[in-house]
Amino acid sequence: MMDVQAKVKGFGKLMRPFEEHPGGQDWLEYEEFGERFIAYAVTEERIVAAVSGMTGRGVSIGPFSLGPAGLAGFSAEGALGTPIVKREPGAELAFVVKIPLTLAVEISLGGRRLRVAAVVEISLTLRPRTAQPLLVVIDVAPVTARDVSFTLRAEAVEAAWEMLLDPIAGLVKREVATRVNGIISDPKFRAERVFDIEAILDGYRSPHRNDTIFDWIDHRDMGARFFQRIVTVDRVHSVLGQLGGRPIEIGPLAEGPRGAATVTVSGAIGQPRIFDRGGDLGELRVFDVVVPVGLDITVDVLKANKYRADLEVPLILTARAAEPLQIVIDVPPPTAEEIQLLFTATGLRARTLARLAGIRKQIAAQVVAVVTTELADPAGRTIDVGAAIDEAT
Repeated sequence: MMDVQAKVKGFGKLMRPFEEHPGGQDWLEYEEFGERFIAYAVTEERIVAAVSGMTGRGVSIGPFSLGPAGLAGFSAEGALGTPIVKREPGAELAFVVKIPLTLAVEISLGGRRLRVAAVVEISLTLRPRTAQPLLVVIDVAPVTARDVSFTLRAEAVEAAWEMLLDPIAGLVKREVATRVNGIISDPKFRAERVFDIEAILDGYRSPHRNDTIFDWIDHRDMGARFFQRIVTVDRVHSVLGQLGGRPIEIGPLAEGPRGAATVTVSGAIGQPRIFDRGGDLGELRVFDVVVPVGLDITVDVLKANKYRADLEVPLILTARAAEPLQIVIDVPPPTAEEIQLLFTATGLRARTLARLAGIRKQIAAQVVAVVTTELADPAGRTIDVGAAIDEAT
């Protein structure tokens, strides 16, 4: 059977042990597959990776003048810390990211200076959105002053200083929100939040990393587009192409009156030819396949008479979504009656061609048996999409 660890183009090691479900395979609609894909692919760990570029970014505020005639003022400097990500409870997939910021604040009043530390926390809300052609974009809601907390680390301050704390806190919140929004819109940081699924699986640099305008689609539509763009003729051939070269041996068989003729058959399966039926978005992805088989036949009646038999085995492949996050290439087994078989011979050897009529069904049945055996194990026709994403990222 096909090597279940074979590398399939664009996926790497995708073939994984296939688990049968009681009562048969649990199929999913393409749309449901899309929702599951987003839930699986967009994890807390990947959100952390998407915002990790903010860690260490410097934040500098001021100097600003405060109070009548600018008698007071302040400035602050610090750096963003490591984000902490938690999934937000609820039906909609969303994440809350807390980013710490420690500021060294210097306050001036009437020629006097006070240096204190301030602890700031910025709250971001991130939601994965899906866009054409096959993108997952981590969308970040704009930060407002309400999303920023500010706490001074000062055990005791004089009343004159304390009067400045409220206006300083409000100004810091607004300034921090502005600076964080600037980081969020920075092209480099924005590119880290755009995931091109097709490019990730195929291993090339996405042309969409610097996009700023997206053609949004919903998560369910993502599933239909996933099958349309990922399950291609090339990828189906990568799965079935391993049939090519499989040997077929039949005989020796005794044929004719009193078994006077001895027939032996040897050959191999050729490379399948695959044709995409197309169809509208969301319809099942169906492919017509023709598996060619070339056989050399020897009929020994007093002397060896050699013939060539060319067969075509028709198959219909359907790409199905399956639990938990798999693509299964579903292939009903062929029948002997579906096999097209053409014998050719030259010269006097054509006289004995009639002797082959008796073994036509045996040859067709044997070819069907070999092809069916090769396709029987679903492990060789199963793509573990979750494992592919984990491997690629």
